[in-house]
This record gives sequence, C-alpha cells and structure tokens, in this order.
Amino acid sequence: MMKVLRPTKLMAAAAVAFGMLSSPLAHAAKDVTFAVAIALETLDPYNTNSTLNQAAGKAYYEGLFEFDKDLKIQKVLATDYSVSEDGLVYTFKLRPGVKFHDGTDFNAEAVKINFDRPSNPDNRLSRYIQFSVIDKTEVVDPMTVKITLKKPFSAFINALAHPAAMMISPAALAKYGKEIGFHPVGTGPFEFVEWKPAEYLKVKKFDGYWKKGYPKVDTLTFRTVTDNNTRAAVVQTGEAQFAFPVPYEQAAVLQKNDKLDVVDHKNSIMARYLSMNTQQKPFDNVKVREAVNYAINKEALAKVAFSGYASIVDGVVPKGVEYAYKTGPWPYDIKKAKALLAEAGYPNGFESQLWSAYNDGTSVKVVQFLQQQLAQVGIKVSVEVLESGQRVQRVQQVQKPEDAKVRMYYAGWSSSTGEADWGLRPLLSTAAFPPVLNNVSYYSNKSVDDGIQQALATTDPAKKTEIYKNVQETIWKDAPWAFLVTANNLYVKSKNLSGVYVEPDTSFWFGDIDLKQ
Repeated sequence: MMKVLRPTKLMAAAAVAFGMLSSPLAHAAKDVTFAVAIALETLDPYNTNSTLNQAAGKAYYEGLFEFDKDLKIQKVLATDYSVSEDGLVYTFKLRPGVKFHDGTDFNAEAVKINFDRPSNPDNRLSRYIQFSVIDKTEVVDPMTVKITLKKPFSAFINALAHPAAMMISPAALAKYGKEIGFHPVGTGPFEFVEWKPAEYLKVKKFDGYWKKGYPKVDTLTFRTVTDNNTRAAVVQTGEAQFAFPVPYEQAAVLQKNDKLDVVDHKNSIMARYLSMNTQQKPFDNVKVREAVNYAINKEALAKVAFSGYASIVDGVVPKGVEYAYKTGPWPYDIKKAKALLAEAGYPNGFESQLWSAYNDGTSVKVVQFLQQQLAQVGIKVSVEVLESGQRVQRVQQVQKPEDAKVRMYYAGWSSSTGEADWGLRPLLSTAAFPPVLNNVSYYSNKSVDDGIQQALATTDPAKKTEIYKNVQETIWKDAPWAFLVTANNLYVKSKNLSGVYVEPDTSFWFGDIDLKQ
C-alpha cells in the first residue's frame, strides 16, 4: 500500500530556495539529483551485492527483463521466450535495432558474452551464484539466443529480471576488462558522464535510445549524502529533487513543505538483521544466538531508530516475497536471554565487536541501540560503522572462513528477485560464504542447503511451498541472525518530479522520469 502524505504549508527557507531555482537560467535543462545514503562501490552490476549500485545502473544498463515498480516482471531487451519441458533450455527472442552507447549492436552474441562472464567461476564475480546454474549460452541467430542450464532452476526468469543481469557492451568489456566497473556502457536511457566515488555519479540523456521519446530529462545525478539531516535539507533547498531513505524523524517537517511529496511505501522487503559468525566462539553455540535474539526489544528498535516506520521481522524471508513463511517473531525476554547465556557457559556475558555494513545516520542509531540492549544481558560490544570500501575489504573479499574477522554484523537484504530463493541462497547457504556472496554468518546446515536446491528443481508450487517452509523453520530455530525489523520505504520528492518510485526491494524505478519546469 503506498500512501502519499500531503504537505500543508511551505517553510520559509525552502520558499526562498525554490524561488531562486525557478529562474529560466537555473532550469534551462531538466537536471535531476537523487540524494542517496551510501556511496557507490562499483558500476559493474555483475560484481556488486549493493542494491543501490544496481539501482543506479538502471540508468545506463538494461537487461532482457526488468522488475517494474511493483516487482512484476516486464520484457525489455527480450521480446519473447520459451522453456523446454525439462526446464533446462530457455530460448529468447531479442529486440532488434538496439545499440549500446558506443554504437555496438545489441544482439545474441552480446548476450552470450555477458552471461559467459559471470557464469565462469574463474572470473570470481560477486553475482556468480546467480549465474552459476548456466551451463552454456549459444547464438541461434543474431536475434535469438539459447541458454542451457545445468539443472532446472525455477527462479531463472526472476534472476534475469534482476538488475545484476543487465547487458554491457561487448566492445567496452574487451576494451576495459576488469576496469569495466569504472566505464559503464549499456543500452539504457542515459549514458555515463562522471563518477567520483563517495561523492556522486552523473549520467546524461542518450540520444540514440531505442525507446523513442525517452528519457524525458537531460541528466541524472546520484549524490551521496550519508547524514540524515543533510539529505532532508538538500531536497528542501532544491539541491536534490528526490531523497531516499528519508530520515524518519524528519518526516513530519518535510510534510509541511508544499513543494514536496513525502511517500510512505509500506511494502518494503528489505529485512534488517544482526548476523553472528557461527563458526567462531561464542556464536558457535546456538544458545548464545538465541540469547541475542531474546535480548533485543524489536518494538523499541522500530520506535527509536525508525520513528515507528518499521515492522518487526516475523520470518527469515520478509512477507511480500513469494514463498515467504511466517515463523516468529522472537519475543523480547531479558530473563530468558540471561538464562540461555548461563546455560551456554557465559553467566557474566562476554565481549565482542559489532560492525555496521552502513554508515548513514539511521544505521548509527541502530547499532548504538543494539549495543545498549546487549549490554543489559552482559554482552559488551565495541561498535564500528564501515564505509563501503571497508565493507568490501573486511567482509566481502575475505577468502576463507577462518580468516574472517567479522563477529556481529548489522546489515540488510532484499529478496530482490521477488522469490524466496534470493532471500535464502545468497545469505544462508554454504555455497554463499564470502567472497562468493553474503553468508557473513558462515552458517552451514546440510538440510537447508538441500532444501534450497530441491525448491529450485521443482515447478510444483505446493511442493515448493512445503520445502521452503521447512527450510525457513530450520533457519529460524538455528538463529544465525538476530531477526530485527523491516523498515518502510519512506522517500521524498519534488512535486515537479514524476515517474520515479522506490521499489519494494529498495531499488529505484525511474522508467518514466520527468521534471516539470
């Protein structure tokens, strides 16, 4: 359910700012700025697990399919497809007349080159697990491509609609090689202009875009604004026309600005959790992990850090994702937490460290709250918020589980293919240990691994539902995470801006973006 909160009156400072920005000189071009909370780490969609990196990538890249603003699958560079009876062979018809920004033709050979790259484990790309099921990609004719899978994979079209599966110019891949993350060349509505890591990414209208009449704006800039208050301020002054996430505590103030729309999107599938390294003491003991779950007051967390714009997580996979199963929530019970710690051999608690995957203002509030909650049961944690480069180096690029320094780790994940597979396999299967994907808890359970594979191998919805139910119940009981909250997608935009949305997985859809002058 999406609710638009109507503002009532204009703040004086914003009135002055918007008055200044309404001059013909200032609005000679349709320039749109998005204020975002974290820095981009790479512009290669196949080598990042960051939703924001891939959301920005939709400006210059496109895939065979895409998710629309409601996570429904739409055809883009593919016009049709068929699947063999055994579920192993997918044949795609491609959109003719499409060119990459460098003039290279989009065709079946381009698709083959793109999918050969992430499906090859030697390339060690972050999204390998998403494409590892591909056995081979073959050119049938210039506008027809055939993909053969190693085994049935019932979520394959969902995987291809994910922005990790967007098409990169073969000529650019040949030219830049491993440096493609700094030189994006796609078929999208915008082409790359400039990227200053930790500051901004700028793209401009691609005049040769295949969809006539698009894009409707001249430039897009994704500006990193980690401070919550500053992110709210730049929209009010007109420096940005769109901001996400909005600092929850600022929502009431923003609603009073009659130049802005504050949108509260409650269908978020971005789950927030605290993972624990299950292969390191004391987190190798399930009673300790249970104690951590009992020690945290999730209702208070929703109020303190998210100003009430959040709901308590009641399952491993968030509701709204296909095959999600409700198992909880874990209740808040300090007495129970202390008793479990004593049973585990830690009657006085223990010391550890807690890292945050993000350094925005809301995340800082979250980890400080968690630190206080854990202290109540004797768990004393030092807290560190990681910048994107630190996150990549310390967490995502660790080669062996025994070398991992991570202990407790606050992060978030959206099942961004819209199906339970992507809420489980990348985070909780043995095959997803870093650097492959994001199983930062180093959780390994054979019944979970087997169940995930069995679910992918069946196309029977009833059977699939039962398998995923069992998998999610097992994970919930094993408690590799403290299951926290799902935060609403709260964003603010200029009333003059249209055709842009935050999707349930916290990605952006701006396929019809326009700015009224």
